[in-house]
Amino acid sequence: MSRIYTRNGDDGTTGLYFGGRVRKDDLAPRAYGAVDEAQAAIGVARAEAPRGGELDLLLLRLERDLYTCMAELATAVENRHKLEVLLTPDDVTALEPVIDDLIARFPMPEDFVLPGQTRVSAALDLARTVVRRAERESLAVAPDGSHVVAYLNRLSDLLWAAARWQEADTGTVLAKEP
Repeated sequence: MSRIYTRNGDDGTTGLYFGGRVRKDDLAPRAYGAVDEAQAAIGVARAEAPRGGELDLLLLRLERDLYTCMAELATAVENRHKLEVLLTPDDVTALEPVIDDLIARFPMPEDFVLPGQTRVSAALDLARTVVRRAERESLAVAPDGSHVVAYLNRLSDLLWAAARWQEADTGTVLAKEP
């Protein structure tokens, strides 16, 4: 049976993709760790969605995209050329028609929204806030030419739209009473 522990990180460092070690509180592990949390938060939302349904399949695709984000953030700039897959501008813009499609399915709220109308919409809103943090953390380490920050920015918009779509039949609760 394989062990999952290596003891290499007992000194407070972690290995980067394609080599190199940094402290666990370095900016890179903070960034890809936040993306890892975002991926897990999307997984919680996916667990609330009907299996095999439209939302489940969408969230699964997004979770897979976040592996690419993490790989980029976990790779030292000098090893970036070794990555087989990078996020592209097309990956970012591919989220836009999905957002447009989702927001066409509900009346746009006219004020700030209070999360928690349904379990799935609340999970999507939580995932959105974790993605926003991942975006902020990634700013410090995403190298020139990376599309990770733009992808995370668009992803948070998509998660907001998905949350509103999921609560559309129950009525969105606004921060200020109409």
